[in-house]
Amino acid sequence: MLTPFVYWAQTESQITLKVDLTDVKDLNVNLKETTLQVTAYGQGARGLNNYSFDLNLHSSIDPNESNYKVIDREVDFILKKKYNGWWPRLTSQPQKPSWLKVDFDKWKSEDMDDNEDEKRDILNDYPNMYDKLHKEEFGYRKEDFKKVYLVIYNLFQFVGFIYVFIVMGIRYSRDGPDFMKETFDTVGNPLKFVQVLQLLEVMHPMFGYTKGSVLVSLWQTGGRAFVLFCMIDAEPRMQTKPVVFYLFVIWSMVEIVRYPYYITQLLNIKIPLLTWLRYTIWIPLYPLGFLCEGIIMLRNIPYFEETQRFTISLPNSYNFAFHFSSVIRLYLLFLFLPALYMVMSHMAKLRSIKLGKSNIKKKYN
Repeated sequence: MLTPFVYWAQTESQITLKVDLTDVKDLNVNLKETTLQVTAYGQGARGLNNYSFDLNLHSSIDPNESNYKVIDREVDFILKKKYNGWWPRLTSQPQKPSWLKVDFDKWKSEDMDDNEDEKRDILNDYPNMYDKLHKEEFGYRKEDFKKVYLVIYNLFQFVGFIYVFIVMGIRYSRDGPDFMKETFDTVGNPLKFVQVLQLLEVMHPMFGYTKGSVLVSLWQTGGRAFVLFCMIDAEPRMQTKPVVFYLFVIWSMVEIVRYPYYITQLLNIKIPLLTWLRYTIWIPLYPLGFLCEGIIMLRNIPYFEETQRFTISLPNSYNFAFHFSSVIRLYLLFLFLPALYMVMSHMAKLRSIKLGKSNIKKKYN
């Protein structure tokens, strides 16, 4: 069965389709909330033949309010959207069928709604833009390597942290508080692995993969890596403390919300609850995480004084001394609270940008 060319356009309330067939006979239409099936005999790109096409729609329509009509040169459909809103594409799948085109004569977008002058000016003043729009087809832009990589990376990190969180939950529900002293032995290795991968987030803005700040990423991931590898992994006596269990729970709770949010942003999926969680859950968890990290550092001071780990003492060939326990003391005295304030201020600013606007448009999928 051959497929005709189908041209689509949208407004905020409806979808229009133009099926490029003339002299249509034996038209059969099966229209449901999320699917459209059409078969007909007519004159198309391959001459007089039987033609058909199936569409799995991006969102729901109202079949009772939708209609179609057959005219001499085409078959026109008007599909009433069940919920008003702009669709990022016509079909549910991101891959665009080769026979589906944009109807530029009727096209409107969220940014050019009811502004025919602007659309005409763009196409007249920038003729190359027309070719570009034809290639991109509004919502069917080819997935580039960066997006694919970032989706895979964020998905992998989410799986890693959800694994750590679930294992801790199962073991704690079975063994109770006795499990706390075994936390690092149980989930320490997978947590170290995903934490090492997290250092890639410092490189992402450096190479243009994300728009975040290199310094902010370095501070957040580097600080956590310091606590995990230098404070916990390097001192076996600290690994059995209950505070390690609480810290790992807090880290995991933050990340099992953060990484799915990043994935939905990459895929242009709007989930208001997930957005709200991403920019709200940090309010109780970040201070608690900082408190746990501070307790770990404070309790490690006598351990590092005893073992002299990471300490360089005189005399030596470089005539240089470095006392690791003193560095920890200085950080706790002078940098701990400013660091907490900086991170909280940064997140509060992001929260204000994402959730503080009163003109947020609701979109229904």
